[in-house]
Amino acid sequence: MTSHSVRLGVDIGGTFTDVVLEKSGELFSTKVLTTYTAPENAIIDGMKQVCAKSGVTPTEIDQIIHGTTLATNALIERRGAKTALITTEGFRDVIEMRTESRFEQYDLNLNLPDPLLPRQMRFTVPGRVNAKGEVLVELERADVEAVVDRIAEAGFESVAVGLIHSYLNPTHEILVRDVLAEKLPNVSVSISSEVSPQMREYERFNTVVANAYIKPLMASYLGRLEERLRNEGVGCRIFLMHSGGGIISIQNAADFPVRLVESGPAGGAVFAAHIAARYGLDKVLSFDMGGTTAKICLIKNQTPKTSRVFEVARTYRFKKGSGMPISIPVIDMVEIGAGGGSLAQVDSMQQIRVGPESAGSEPGPACYGRGGERPGVTDADLVLGKLDPDNFAGGSIILHPENSRAALMVHLGTKLDMDPGEAAFGVAEVVDENMANAARVHAVENGEDLSEYTMIAFGGAAPLHAGRLCEKLGVERLLVPPGAGVGSAIGFLRAPFSFEENRSVYMKLSDFDPEKIKNLLSDLKAEATGFVRTCDAVSPIFSEFKVYMRYTGQGWEIPIDLTEDQAMNPDVRTFEARFEEDYTKLFGRPVSGMDIEITVWSVNATTPSENVARIAETDGTAPVGLDSSRRLFDAATNSFVDAHVINRKAMDVGQRAQGPAVLTEDETTIIVPASRDAIRQPDGCIDVVMKR
Repeated sequence: MTSHSVRLGVDIGGTFTDVVLEKSGELFSTKVLTTYTAPENAIIDGMKQVCAKSGVTPTEIDQIIHGTTLATNALIERRGAKTALITTEGFRDVIEMRTESRFEQYDLNLNLPDPLLPRQMRFTVPGRVNAKGEVLVELERADVEAVVDRIAEAGFESVAVGLIHSYLNPTHEILVRDVLAEKLPNVSVSISSEVSPQMREYERFNTVVANAYIKPLMASYLGRLEERLRNEGVGCRIFLMHSGGGIISIQNAADFPVRLVESGPAGGAVFAAHIAARYGLDKVLSFDMGGTTAKICLIKNQTPKTSRVFEVARTYRFKKGSGMPISIPVIDMVEIGAGGGSLAQVDSMQQIRVGPESAGSEPGPACYGRGGERPGVTDADLVLGKLDPDNFAGGSIILHPENSRAALMVHLGTKLDMDPGEAAFGVAEVVDENMANAARVHAVENGEDLSEYTMIAFGGAAPLHAGRLCEKLGVERLLVPPGAGVGSAIGFLRAPFSFEENRSVYMKLSDFDPEKIKNLLSDLKAEATGFVRTCDAVSPIFSEFKVYMRYTGQGWEIPIDLTEDQAMNPDVRTFEARFEEDYTKLFGRPVSGMDIEITVWSVNATTPSENVARIAETDGTAPVGLDSSRRLFDAATNSFVDAHVINRKAMDVGQRAQGPAVLTEDETTIIVPASRDAIRQPDGCIDVVMKR
């Protein structure tokens, strides 16, 4: 990847589209409002801006890496293709029955989210495969053709195929796909044995349905994007960031668009891991806050934590279990509806609530002056003195404080007997506490103590709130890297080419079969490597091995990392020891006298990560020159204070700015609380530390 002298990273968010151009190691960036009806328009606009800044033409771009929220938004807003599901007789209602889990244990009127497809869009075929992959009842072609004829008559645009136990034996799914291709060649088809070959039919069926649902939409968008870029003279290859933190080809993205649902946040986690490596930090809390959502991720040993299942479109204020489970490799993070555009309101209990509804870019918060009438977090930040109305987004958007004050009074102040300042403080404290609680829960679920962590904040809104978040969480150190406002897009440029293959094959350690394991992992390695080779034909490719294990009778498994030698020369004692070691770290002790079982096998093929040199850090003893000051609300003391206003670019290496302070730049603003100081490190990071 370093051989490319001109590379473009593009992140489409819910409010802003971030564009970063890297030319021989130098970064040029911009933020433009996302154009919902035609997202490619914002990309072209942003590309022209960074090309002008860098002095290159679009024809000189060697590589484009793109991440987008389009797939996620299509699932949340239910605006995908007209999709049918073909499944096994008796399993038509799996995606509606869900599991026995209740995300609100004592709510007698619990409303479960509707399945992506209503019952009349779900069809069944006979034929049955058992839990060992053996065919119990053959699937006849005539039975499949009869169902396909009904689908053709109804005019479906896309079809998902999810048959029971197809992850062990995909023969029946392949037959259904062949019949669909023959009789309906223009209809998009997704089969679960390719999209998510894992056990647990609820998650697997949901995943293949989601893939089919957004596949035509993403294929259309990617095709339009390629055409627009060609018209601008861009002839390089386009790659997509996937949810697991790596890069895949545009064709693989079109075939498996469900792997893109967390592509933007994944880029942010990669960006934070890159900064962590630069500072030699082994425990990092990544905090990414944009215009629509806030994402929190734990990064240990400079590697983001990953998972193979996550939820999208949670319906109960982002409560775990209230969304749609997607079974794909993904960077594990908690995401809540807390961004600059998140809207505030007063609920029936006369309490301030913020999000998850967002004003987005159209019309945006009230202060944008684009027709928005309800107050958002950005409105509160503006009234509290965190933002300069004349220099928001580098001066490209003029903010209107009078609109913010009016919206806060109408929707909060008059109802709660508050003035605009008090209402703004309430909004800011609620959103900060929401994010702090999300971080605490995420840390507890992973057995971590956040006081041992360093926060790395990025995204347009994160540096505005990160200092206060550190105060709430007891985190002593905060790093705000250069380019923080477009951090995810920079992360795309730091990510390796990678692809992870998973497969469910059940095996107890008492039935350990070394030869079967070696063959299985070798096959997965070859498949994952093949995907990576479609992107990069020359770089060396490394393989990362993981198995998911549990005690027999448990409901869920934990991931166990293996070295290549342990994977290719499997030994039952090694597998048992690795499982007990990680199980003890999580739960305090192993369980004696119980058999252990493996449910899922995983191989991630990846090109080498970018080499990162450690920096020589400074303690920051030189005072910084002070340009001006302005009134800033300090939440810790519940009062307005005089804060120094400093241009970030004017800070020299080793200079220290005492809080309270406001550090300004084009794409974001860093708020340094009164309890902290800010130091300019040699790599450009602003190091916010406790006062000496």
